[in-house]
Amino acid sequence: MPEIKSVENRIFNISGPDDFNELALEIFQFQYKNCIVYRDFVDFLKTPVSQISHYSQIPFLPVEFFKNKKITSGDFKADEIFTSSGTSGMQTSKHYVKKIGLYELSFIKTFEHFFGLPNNYGILALLPSYLERAGSSLVYMADKLIELSNRTESGFYLNELEEIHTLLLSLKQKKQKVILLGVTYALLDLAEQFPIHYPELILMETGGMKGNRQELVRNELHGILKNAFGVSQVYSEYGMTELMSQAYSKGNGVFESPTWMKILIRDINDPLSLLSTGKTGGINIIDLANIYSCSFIATQDLGMVNPNSSFEILGRFDNSDIRGCNLMMA
Repeated sequence: MPEIKSVENRIFNISGPDDFNELALEIFQFQYKNCIVYRDFVDFLKTPVSQISHYSQIPFLPVEFFKNKKITSGDFKADEIFTSSGTSGMQTSKHYVKKIGLYELSFIKTFEHFFGLPNNYGILALLPSYLERAGSSLVYMADKLIELSNRTESGFYLNELEEIHTLLLSLKQKKQKVILLGVTYALLDLAEQFPIHYPELILMETGGMKGNRQELVRNELHGILKNAFGVSQVYSEYGMTELMSQAYSKGNGVFESPTWMKILIRDINDPLSLLSTGKTGGINIIDLANIYSCSFIATQDLGMVNPNSSFEILGRFDNSDIRGCNLMMA
């Protein structure tokens, strides 16, 4: 196997399915060798490691492991430790990031792929629940994109809804390209208190009510936001503390991922079996940028993959649904 450094340099230049598979297998072998928790998990499943020839055969580590184990491939001092949000008393995930430059490269290249250069936009980040705590990977990403936008109007907002409204009115008059990235409940607050007809606005929700509002189904949520802002589509960002990469939706809840990230669907009744396209199940994610933690993660999200490799998020497991995953955590 080549040095992992050479793999690191190839992640963001994947040329096709065979290249992805080759890199996935190399990273799997590296992580099996160097991540003790992942190796123990793979061995517990009695996986024939030497016989794995395709990424679909690789075991996926339940994301819950990040809450009570240190998931690192190798022993290193982390550049950053990202933590998940959670209500009081809830155990949160930790992601030990060996090289913050890898994370920056991942989210910048992904942003440029879907939207172009950050300096084409004013970027407004309405992320109150994230700004009020330390260790948010989303805040880190937004902060860097705001810096790269190099616009005076770009910045973070906590609860200054009237200020955002005034700014949006001004930017609309200037015909400025604007991305308003917001946690879902804060965007709903803005929609109710300060609606504005701004069809050119890229309105992007990051998901989650964070205990501040009753959860809404996507169509209802997006309908409210479309009406309030006069936009034809609501964009979405899909990421998590345990990942180095993100997927984006430009409308209708259909997400696309960068070339180094792949979504597979597992059977909720048999978590070790994968389902074909168009079928609903648990979302497994391969994120090759997760070199120094674990690139193969079984999430608590429900979804399905479309024939063109785009995917949809359809909900989350409840406590009874994830029992099958928990059995794998013995």
